[in-house]
Amino acid sequence: MITIRPAGRSAVPDVLALLDGATEWLVAQGRTDQWGTEPHSTNPRRIAQITGFADDGGLWVAEDDGRVVGALAVGDAMPYVPPAEEPELYVRLLVTDRASAGLGIGTTLLDHARKLARDAGVGMLRVDCFAGGDGALVRYYEKQGFTRMVEFAVPVNDSEWPGQVLFQRL
Repeated sequence: MITIRPAGRSAVPDVLALLDGATEWLVAQGRTDQWGTEPHSTNPRRIAQITGFADDGGLWVAEDDGRVVGALAVGDAMPYVPPAEEPELYVRLLVTDRASAGLGIGTTLLDHARKLARDAGVGMLRVDCFAGGDGALVRYYEKQGFTRMVEFAVPVNDSEWPGQVLFQRL
């Protein structure tokens, strides 16, 4: 049974391991344009980001028999996306264990984000994701009830990382 609990700094290595596993899976699929090929667990910027999510109190983990199988971070919108025009809760991170695919962990974590937003009296949940490749990640969020809002691009080295902001009314 999947349980969700708030996560502090002690969970940061587990979350980074989930990100590393997801990146390995993407690389094996030949999909290196989303997160590159390097591990997140050795990237100082990524370590600081996940630690910041924990310090902000917005980091949650999903566990199955005591093993971390997913992570969710919620809070303010990421600085690279257009600001919302109304109060919102922003999904800053959603990652699940590829070995546990098909168990509905992502849905469970998004349901938790929806509950957090409702409990805070907020009527909108937003998320952004990679919009390149075959668009599978955008379609995943649409299947979760989100609607496309705005596209954006983040400069990365000599190119741009294509992103999509999606929203859901609660």
